[in-house]
This record gives sequence, C-alpha cells and structure tokens, in this order.
Amino acid sequence: MSRSERVALLDRDGDVPLSVQADLLGLSRSSLSDHPVPPAPEEIALKQRIDEIYTECPFYDSCRITAQLNREDILVNRQAVQRHMREMGVVGIAPKPNPSTANPERVIHPYLLGEVNASFPNHVWGIDITYIRLTKDWMDLVAVLDWFSRDVVSWELDQTLAIDFVLKALDRALAQAKPLIWNSDQGSHCTSPTYLERLLAHDVQISMDGKGRALDNIFTERLWRTVKYQEVYLT
Repeated sequence: MSRSERVALLDRDGDVPLSVQADLLGLSRSSLSDHPVPPAPEEIALKQRIDEIYTECPFYDSCRITAQLNREDILVNRQAVQRHMREMGVVGIAPKPNPSTANPERVIHPYLLGEVNASFPNHVWGIDITYIRLTKDWMDLVAVLDWFSRDVVSWELDQTLAIDFVLKALDRALAQAKPLIWNSDQGSHCTSPTYLERLLAHDVQISMDGKGRALDNIFTERLWRTVKYQEVYLT
C-alpha cells in the first residue's frame, strides 16, 4: 500500500486520535498537518549529538548514550533518549533479545551468513537505514550495499520512516541485478509482508541478522561512518 493510500484511510473526524491512526499506518504525524510544526532547536541539537555518539560507537544502547550525554552536561533522561532513538531509527547493535518473541506475527528469516563470505559481485547485498542531520531538520537514508565490491547499489532519502522509500530503494536495486543473498536486520521495514514479497518474487534468499550477532551488518555501518564523517558532518 502506497503512502497516499494510507493517508486516504485516515479518519480525521473520527474518535481515534490522528496521532494513533498515523502510528498504526506507519505515517509521520507532523507530515499530515497543513502547517507542520518544525522541530525545536533543542530537539535537533540533541538528536544530532545522539547521532554523533552512535556513529562513533554503534554498539551503544540508550543507557550508555544517556550516560555519555549526562557526562557532557546535557541533562536528559533515558526515556527521552529512547524516544529520540526510535524516531531516528537508531538501535544499538549490541546483543539483544529476539524480537520475534515480542511480536510472533512477524516472519523472521534465519541468518544465512554464518559461514559465508561475499566472494563475487551480487553474492551478498545488505540494506540498512540511517539518520541524516540537516541544519534545521533531519532525513532518513536507506542504502543497499554489495558486500563484495562495497558499491552502493541503490539509495533513497525521505523525511519519514514510512516504508515507501525503502521499497523504492529495493525496487531500484533489483531492477539492476539480483543478489544471491539479501541481508537485513529484523526491523519493522524488513519484516513487512510487502517488503518480503518483493524479494521472494525475485527468488532472493533472505537473511536477517541473528540474535546476539552484533557485527552482522558491519559493512553498512562502516559506510554510514564514512558518509557522515566525510560528507554530512562537514557540509
């Protein structure tokens, strides 16, 4: 379902708050307003610092990021940091519980790369999303990376974490070639039926980062670090 179709499902005069409807449909509440309220400068500054800490130490969870912020005299509690990290799509890559336990309806595919090293082009592709800071706002960047050549096969930017821009990057990548294995995390985008159906239709083997495997997507984490240090933070 496209973003426009999801927006059409909103009942703006109904009993269910618009923020709840937007959350259920994977839409940004601020994007539905005729006059969206820009984020406060304090929120932007805090998210930018969270992004910097996470880029430097992607294994930091909300507790360790909160502690680092407090050491810098940025007084914020862990709940606020957790909320910002969710909005940014930031999750520490340290070992964590299996998310399929909390939401058994999601289809979780096994990790296929335990004994596999990408050894030729289009052998293994990985997909991931990161937070991109702007002067007065932020965007989300998704990229598909060939793990053998380290080439970016496709990418897409968007101002929300709705799934549409992920599907655009996926479609653009598969229009160029087809990998043997497609790896991702177990996030909501990559366990979406619409997303998985596209991969299965192309006869791609789906791999998802396993429980406790902190470095499964390390190539993409290195890409994000390079992009941010050499481009985003400078310009």
